[in-house]
Amino acid sequence: MIENRVAVVTGATRGIGYGIAKQLASEGYAVAILGTLDEINVKPQLDILRESGSPVLYFKGNLKSSDAREAFVECIMKKYERIDVLVNNAGVAPKERMDILEIDEESYDFVMDINLKGTFFLTQLISNVMIEGVEKDIRPIIINIGSMSAYTSSTSRGEYCISKAGISMITKLFADRLAQYNINVYEIRPGIIYTDMTSMVKEKYDELIDNGLTPIKRWGYPEDIANAVSVFASGKLSFSTGEVVNVDGGFHLRRL
Repeated sequence: MIENRVAVVTGATRGIGYGIAKQLASEGYAVAILGTLDEINVKPQLDILRESGSPVLYFKGNLKSSDAREAFVECIMKKYERIDVLVNNAGVAPKERMDILEIDEESYDFVMDINLKGTFFLTQLISNVMIEGVEKDIRPIIINIGSMSAYTSSTSRGEYCISKAGISMITKLFADRLAQYNINVYEIRPGIIYTDMTSMVKEKYDELIDNGLTPIKRWGYPEDIANAVSVFASGKLSFSTGEVVNVDGGFHLRRL
């Protein structure tokens, strides 16, 4: 068994997930990443992670595939023989924004199969591995990356909002079920985070932020989410489970 603590991060080759992987690798975690691209196409990102000196495992697979999920976990256990932290980060937005009166089942299934179904069953699979690890004095932690869309209506991407609301319930369910094994489960809800996915609407949100959309008048960055993950992964909140931390510049506050 590897001596490093092992962190599994889905969707960690760009944006928020990559920021999380960099943070955990810098803290000495061996990192296992599930992504959809060929490894050669993400080699520059992986090389940067490896510069920390921490082991990095990359597995190409689609989160919605049960075969890919099982093969991913099998690969992790073969190489590392332990899983200490699971960060459920992977998620997709609709390929095309459509009003909820027009959305089709193809778009709904595309988002839900990855964001919700895939996340649920990967969490189920890794939870059972973690339960066995508890017997070896491992204290596992699960961290779900949700979204302010879990409670914020956006009628042009309803399927995404529904999927993120579902992530919040996944957090509650697994926090409840796994507490008896001393496995804590947490949720982080990012707000407006500057990544390649949001760069196309930068001007729109620049204006909204300047006009007071968030009390903290700046964009969030992947590093902001990564810092929150670091706190949860540290185990310093061992008497808390099912907790939600909003990393959104205060967007969630109700203000007059």
